Amino acid sequence: MVNELKNIEKISISKFQDDLISWFKAEQRELPWRKDQDPYKVWVSEIMLQQTRVDTVIPYFNRFIEWFPTINHLANANDDKVLKAWEGLGYYSRVRNLHSAVKEVNEKYNGQVPNTPKEISSLKGVGPYTAGAILSIAYGIPEPAVDGNVMRVLSRILSIWEDIAKPSTRKVFENAVRQLISHDEPSEFNQALMELGALICTPTSPSCLLCPVRDHCQGFHEGVETELPIKSKKNSQRTVELVAAIIKDDHGKILIHKRSENGLLANLWEFPNVEIHQPTVLERAQISDLFRESFEMNIKLEKGIGQIEHIFSHLIWNIRVYTGLISSTFQESNEWKWVSFDDMEDYAFPVSHHKIVKLYNDNKKK
Repeated sequence: MVNELKNIEKISISKFQDDLISWFKAEQRELPWRKDQDPYKVWVSEIMLQQTRVDTVIPYFNRFIEWFPTINHLANANDDKVLKAWEGLGYYSRVRNLHSAVKEVNEKYNGQVPNTPKEISSLKGVGPYTAGAILSIAYGIPEPAVDGNVMRVLSRILSIWEDIAKPSTRKVFENAVRQLISHDEPSEFNQALMELGALICTPTSPSCLLCPVRDHCQGFHEGVETELPIKSKKNSQRTVELVAAIIKDDHGKILIHKRSENGLLANLWEFPNVEIHQPTVLERAQISDLFRESFEMNIKLEKGIGQIEHIFSHLIWNIRVYTGLISSTFQESNEWKWVSFDDMEDYAFPVSHHKIVKLYNDNKKK
């Protein structure tokens, strides 16, 4: 922490603030969550933007706010509809936590997003970054909002050689932001740091000649901007082999299954699937046995229609896809539904299972 303190001393903080904020006011992108400073909209946008690109988020944000324009609307919304609104964005724990936290805000704070660090940080899914973003952008409170973008920018500006993959390193950058942030315009300052990281100070090939704060950048002056930030690599992804089946009944309805309320892709709907632990190729009869053991269902597999791959941050799914038949006497429940392909529009499915639908439709055209 001592090194970055010394480098802050090399900077005219007021001039740095002026250069950064002036650039932001002139060059900022027009984004739907910037149209006002509604704390709820800021909150939704920041949750959506975690691990997701801005261009991807925009249509989802617009639809989400259209469906749930206020905290009260979201707090009283059905879980399945909330998941449907998020369908395709991934990292579904984000929206489950958001929904839970919004219910608390509606009940405990009369629908008003808290404006103190202690209260807002107590909400489910609201970490230090999200709390700082809401407090600074929506309420004008000079709190740090430190994400990967901000750590990358400041590691270069202040020549910080700490590993940003380590959780403990965040405190170094939060301390730096507390010293650099504009108390008059904290919203613009924090957004400007984020915008600079998104548009100019990019992970590779930063556009230093276009940078509004290049004169203040220690990394640029030392010629090490492309070496920073220091970030250790994560562990490699684990590969999981699965078999999924599009199972029809006598009337052509499709059987779908709701995942557990805990764990990966919780509460989303899917086609029945089982994990294969044996490395050998299984016969259809053996796969049918796995479905019977897992779900107590007797299915007749028809044919294999192909394979899809879906990549998560920590694992890879290789899914072999079959079609199959089962008697319509298989009973519906909270976890099992018979639906038409048109009915599926009302249920939230993970991207991997949308890929299965596409594979199925492509096979029908052949």
